[in-house]
Amino acid sequence: MPAGLSSVIAATTRWLTRSYPAAGGALNAAYAEIQARQAVSVAAMLRYPTELDAGLLVLTGPGGSGRLDRLTGADAAEPDPEDHAWRTWVDEVLASWAACLLTDPALAGAAVAAVSEGEHPSGFPYRFRRLTEPDDGDRRAAPLLRHPDLLEPVALLHRAPLLERLHDGLTEAA
Repeated sequence: MPAGLSSVIAATTRWLTRSYPAAGGALNAAYAEIQARQAVSVAAMLRYPTELDAGLLVLTGPGGSGRLDRLTGADAAEPDPEDHAWRTWVDEVLASWAACLLTDPALAGAAVAAVSEGEHPSGFPYRFRRLTEPDDGDRRAAPLLRHPDLLEPVALLHRAPLLERLHDGLTEAA
């Protein structure tokens, strides 16, 4: 995983878990965060597969959560000045792709398979089980984060490029 992506992954994960909070309790919050982080990490590896891609993202900035906040209604409340800094590191495309992956385990499996074949300097040591094979505990911990109807507006933003990227990757592998 390119090192420059850690801030973007952390901010986008935070946006997802704040927008679609876990079902009560610290353990459920931790499980929901793991699922969101896995989805955002896979999305980041698909979207920014090389060090150069990650470097360009860090140089230009990811765009922030503004459009996502408007889409989910999070902008209706008075903005917290302490939230401004991390929200600028949210990547809308990664949030959208993660939403697609969180609501479709088969698509998540295809995405994990695609990134495992990609160019990653540190190899690909992760299995991403909570993303690709969520069990009942994972689903109970993150019912909002896994709800297809709730995530559809976010997923719809950039689903087509994700499907195209996965299709192109599958075609090249064949």
